[in-house]
Amino acid sequence: MDESPVPTDDPKPQGKGRPTPKRRDAEGRRRQPVTAPANRKDAYKQMRARQAADRDKARQGMMRGEERYLPARDKGPVRKFARDWVDSRRVISQYFLPFSLVILLLTWIPFPPEIRNWVYFGVITIGWPIMMVGVLATSVWVSWKVKKLAAEKFPGENLKGIGFYASMRALQIRRLRFPPPQFLPGGKPAPPKA
Repeated sequence: MDESPVPTDDPKPQGKGRPTPKRRDAEGRRRQPVTAPANRKDAYKQMRARQAADRDKARQGMMRGEERYLPARDKGPVRKFARDWVDSRRVISQYFLPFSLVILLLTWIPFPPEIRNWVYFGVITIGWPIMMVGVLATSVWVSWKVKKLAAEKFPGENLKGIGFYASMRALQIRRLRFPPPQFLPGGKPAPPKA
């Protein structure tokens, strides 16, 4: 029996259409010049430069709020929601640290004795207790509100510690918050930092 090849209408070309390169040619194209350091001192210098570049890249990523560069305590959609909720509002507790600084400065200024008594009375008897009650009430309200809203928005997520996280962020001065706020008070997106 004579078996001759049967022509087919298969449009696929046979083979890859070019010859296989020789091994030495293929390896030669893959090779790149090695820039190994000449001594240990240069190796450490290159390593430190590489680590500094990595740290700078991570810091810039954290400042932009990129999830993969954030520390573990700030990761996750629930934490981002809490940060954004706190940052888009003005709360009494964010003025706690500046108010404390003003009180401290007032007690250090050498006023005459009769004025100093009025300053101490105003600070210790009136100002400080009002601020503490305001901070405590605001912290409890922020914690409760964020927990409630997060439970509605993220029903399957772990909400452990989210109220404390939000209330501690609300205590911080806005410019010193980390990760930086992504929203301005009122809910408008914050302009990107240069």
